[in-house]
Amino acid sequence: MAFQVSPGVLVTEKDLTNVIPAVSTTSGGIVITAEKGPIDEITTISSEKELLDTFGKPTADNFEEWFTAANFLGYGNNLKVVRPITGMVNAVSIGTSILIKNTTDYLATYSSATGAGQVTDIGPFAAREAGLLGNSLKVSMCTNSTAFGPHSMSGNLVADASAAIGDTSITVDDGSLMQVGDILEFGDASGWTDAPAGHYYKITAISTNDLTIARFNISTGVTETGGLRHAVVDSAKIRRHWEYYFQFSAPPTTTDDVSAAGGSLDEMHIAVVDEDGAITGTVGSILETFESVSQATDAKTAQGSSNYYPNVLYAQSQYIYWIDHLATLSDGLPKKGQTFDNSVGDPYVVSNTSLDGGTDDFAATNAEIATAYEKFSDTENVDVSLLLCGPSQTDTDATGDTKATAVMDIATARKDCVAFISPARSDVVDVANAITQAANVKSFAEGLPSTSYAVIDSGYKYMFDRYNDVYRYVPLNGDIAGLCARTDSIADPWFSPGGFSRGQIRGAVKLAFNPNQTQRDDLYKARVNPVVSFPGQGTVLFGDKTAQSKPSAFDRINVRRLFIVLEKAISTASKFQLFEFNDEFTRANFRNLVEPFLRDVQGRRGVTDFSVICDETNNTGDVIDRNEFRADIFIKPARSINFIQLNFIATRTGVAFSEVAGA
Repeated sequence: MAFQVSPGVLVTEKDLTNVIPAVSTTSGGIVITAEKGPIDEITTISSEKELLDTFGKPTADNFEEWFTAANFLGYGNNLKVVRPITGMVNAVSIGTSILIKNTTDYLATYSSATGAGQVTDIGPFAAREAGLLGNSLKVSMCTNSTAFGPHSMSGNLVADASAAIGDTSITVDDGSLMQVGDILEFGDASGWTDAPAGHYYKITAISTNDLTIARFNISTGVTETGGLRHAVVDSAKIRRHWEYYFQFSAPPTTTDDVSAAGGSLDEMHIAVVDEDGAITGTVGSILETFESVSQATDAKTAQGSSNYYPNVLYAQSQYIYWIDHLATLSDGLPKKGQTFDNSVGDPYVVSNTSLDGGTDDFAATNAEIATAYEKFSDTENVDVSLLLCGPSQTDTDATGDTKATAVMDIATARKDCVAFISPARSDVVDVANAITQAANVKSFAEGLPSTSYAVIDSGYKYMFDRYNDVYRYVPLNGDIAGLCARTDSIADPWFSPGGFSRGQIRGAVKLAFNPNQTQRDDLYKARVNPVVSFPGQGTVLFGDKTAQSKPSAFDRINVRRLFIVLEKAISTASKFQLFEFNDEFTRANFRNLVEPFLRDVQGRRGVTDFSVICDETNNTGDVIDRNEFRADIFIKPARSINFIQLNFIATRTGVAFSEVAGA
């Protein structure tokens, strides 16, 4: 409190309403290879549909990882996904393809949206995401009204007979004024007076002056079978449109912002197209359009946001990055007071850029996987509670223990999350008999380190892949982590995720390995939680052990997760004791903060008893002089039932139960 040097009233306030905060316990984390999506950064996914939209469909190369993630999302709605850096690259306009990992990488390395691009040897555009899908992209830019159309020109049909109904080729005087993709209408020799209306044709190929055409449906935007719907006479008029003319409301001229500044002709239209159909399944599908964007670096929309076309593409496109200007466009740093005349040269020609050179690489090495999982090692900035291993077996790790150990090490180092591990695929899938499967799984578990921050399950489930119409064997660790997330939502983290009440596995047609009682006994002693299919009762997680070898309370999932919640919540609240005085007031304030929280946990069956000691007995003079603060929190965790003994006792008719009770 400041000292007052003259009479007056000083008003202060002190906040003693601090409480223990709620902490997240249901957020998962996984590394998956994928056909698209951002690379080397964490992306939060909330549903299977979002996983599909962001990282593409499962393939024969990545279905184990993909469905591990999707299966988790069947129970929870918070999954952090990292796509690792492997050998994939982005498709580009020309030259050698490059890897643009994500938007941060693009802005730092490949973008200079105030002038010429920094990478000029790959053309004007690159696919936004690395992979083969980028090779299906085409970018079409229309920069002037003449190229946009409709533009009438004379066409001298050299051979009258070739322009009959049904013909798919036609000869014109000058094929250089047209390009593949242009939409044509044919009139008559005098113009359009007696010409049939509404018949459009798309140029599919050009050989000098010979055009190959197909019927074009302007309502669907696709070509149709069949040739000319009517005969075309010699010297008939031709009306030409840009290929994507019907997707835009007007030709590109001058934006209002540039016009107000005294400039002109800055406007352009851009269409991004699935040229080969690899993205949508339909050849030529229009993915996105950008109407009336500007070439002026300082151009603005009516709402005040940038209308400079590289900025618009960066902010709004889902498919492409701008890299450099086309040679025909104004270069340098054009301002909106300038005139942008792009009608010189070939006024009828628009820019069509097909991207190519993108590659996939689903074969991630152990080093690449470990590097990606390191994204989850930052405890201060990355909140993750359930770390999914996915398939432990990789191309460079036949036993699976290298990847599994790396994931377990991250969880153990963080001390606020649990890793979920499945044995190698070769341990249980297509193995001749259950005895060998049990021995394989036990051997796998025995090769892993001891830690209470990991959970090992017994194998793989057989499930339907609706995206490829096949059945797949998928590791169970996504489901086991999902059971923990679902337990958090219907009970609390300190409840066991196993058993018939909370341990039901979703979507399992069958198990690769369904252990019997004897095998379950062996597996449980080896720290493996059996997943079992019971006739008429479903597929169930039938264990709740952690991967800790030493017998203690922490060899149970519910106890480990209880302490994670307590430690995470109380340590977060304790940060506000930093730089306070270590006196009885601060210590009492801390006790008053922690004890109500623990009573609430006790009331929700998480602990049976607790004690908080934070006084002069553990905050001695020496402790205070070292600028330390100590609190001892004693917890008696609730224990889950793993073994049930039922004693049935037969008695004679004339004997009272009180006489034999306890026998």
